[in-house]
This record gives sequence, structure tokens and C-alpha cells, in this order.
Amino acid sequence: MNESDWGTMEDAARYLGVSSKTIRRRITDGSIRAKKFGPRLVRVDMKQLESFGRSMNWNAA
Repeated sequence: MNESDWGTMEDAARYLGVSSKTIRRRITDGSIRAKKFGPRLVRVDMKQLESFGRSMNWNAA
């Protein structure tokens, strides 16, 4: 996997149309893959997010 396959939690939240808090919860429950690159540096596997579809925002019309 190259560097461009990893994004911030904010990038992931924007991509899925949810809050970064939701991304944190999904990382914790294992439904989103993330990796620690340092003590406070967490990156999300952006390639995996494509399997979630265009959006997880179920309240959207």
C-alpha cells in the first residue's frame, strides 16, 4: 500500500459524509481499518472506504 492510500480521520469523514466521531467509533469496532503511524498519528485505509459505498449518511434524502 502506498502513502496515498492512507488519509486522516477527517478525510474519511468527509468522504463518507459522517462526523469524525463516527469514524473513530468504526475504527474501534473494527469496521474501518486504520493504522497508527505514531503516538497520536492515526491514518485510515481510504481504499477500504470504497466498500462502504458513496455515503454512510443514512439521514440524507
